[in-house]
Amino acid sequence: MVLRYSILDQSPVSEGSNPGEALKQTAELARSAEKWGYTRFWVSEHHDAATLAGSSPEILISHLGAVTDKIRLGSGGVMLPHYSSFKIAENFKLLEALYPGRIDAGVGRAPGGMPRASLALNEGRKRNVDSFPGQIDELSMYLNDAIPEDHMYHGMKATPLTESAPPIWILGSSMTSALLAAEKGLPYMFAHFINGEGGQDYTRTYRERFEPEGNASPYVGFAIFVICQETEGEAERVAASLDLALSMGAQGMPSKGTPPPEKALAYAYSKFEKLLVEENRRRMIVGTPKMVGDRLEELVEEYQADEVMLVSMAYDFNDKLKTFKLVSDEIKKRNSQNKIEQ
Repeated sequence: MVLRYSILDQSPVSEGSNPGEALKQTAELARSAEKWGYTRFWVSEHHDAATLAGSSPEILISHLGAVTDKIRLGSGGVMLPHYSSFKIAENFKLLEALYPGRIDAGVGRAPGGMPRASLALNEGRKRNVDSFPGQIDELSMYLNDAIPEDHMYHGMKATPLTESAPPIWILGSSMTSALLAAEKGLPYMFAHFINGEGGQDYTRTYRERFEPEGNASPYVGFAIFVICQETEGEAERVAASLDLALSMGAQGMPSKGTPPPEKALAYAYSKFEKLLVEENRRRMIVGTPKMVGDRLEELVEEYQADEVMLVSMAYDFNDKLKTFKLVSDEIKKRNSQNKIEQ
C-alpha cells in the first residue's frame, strides 16, 4: 500500500522572532509541502498562546489557498464547543467556494488554550463540551444542506451555496474521540503528538465500532512530532529545542518561543525534567531519514493507518524545512520500492 503523508503546522514562534514571521513560514511550508507531494496541509487553533501564532485556522487556510494550487488544506482543528456550528459551516462553505475540492473541516473539543481564553471565547460562560456530539451533527447538516423538514431552521441555507461540501474530520487523543468518530462514521485523526500512548487501541476500536454513513468506510490517521536531519547527531541537536519547549510548556514556565539548540543543550534539567523529556520522546520520532522511515513504518502497522500527519518544530526554519524534505524523499523512495515489489 502506498501511504498518504501530510503536515500539521502550529505556526510556532522562535525565540527572538515574531508571530508575523511565523505565519510567513507557515505559508512557505505549505508551498513546499505541495511541491514535495504531501497530501494535505492543516493548521491549528491556539488561543492566548504567545509561542504559537495560529489562532484562527479558517483565516489562515484562506491565505494558504491563495499561495498554493492543489494541496488539500484544513483545520487541525477548529475547537467547535467555542462556536456556533452554523457559523463554522459558513466559514468552511466559503473556503470550499474559494478552493473547491481542497478543504477539510477538522474539528475537536479541546480548549485550545488556558481557562481564561475559554472564558473569553464564551463570554464568561463555561464552555459546554457535552454539546460536541450534537454540534457535529449540526455542522454536517449545515454543510450538506440537509436540514430536516421538522427542524426549526428548515429552509435556511448555510451560504455560499457550493456544489461540494468539505469532509468533517474528528480529531482527538482519547478513546472518547475515537468512539465518537466511529459513531458518526467520520474519518479520525489521532493526536499521537499530544498523547504518546493508547492510540493504537483507540484506532482499533474506531475501526471495530465504525458505523458507515452511506458509502463511508473507516479512515485512520495519526499525527506525530518528527525531527529528521542527515545525521543522528544533527537531528538530536535540532530536537533539543523541542525537548526544552515541551518541558517548559508542561510546567507552565514562561517562554519567549522555541529556544535555540545551544540554549536547550546547555539547560540544567532537574531529575524530574529529565523524566519529562524521556516521556515526551514517546510523542516524537528523531533521527536520520532511515531511522524516521523505519519507525513510521512500525507505527503505521500498529495503527493500521491510512495516513500519517507530521508535526515539527525547530528554532531554525531551515532545519524544519529540511525535516519535511528529507522525510518526503524517504517516503518516495520507499513507496517506489513497494510498487516494484508488488
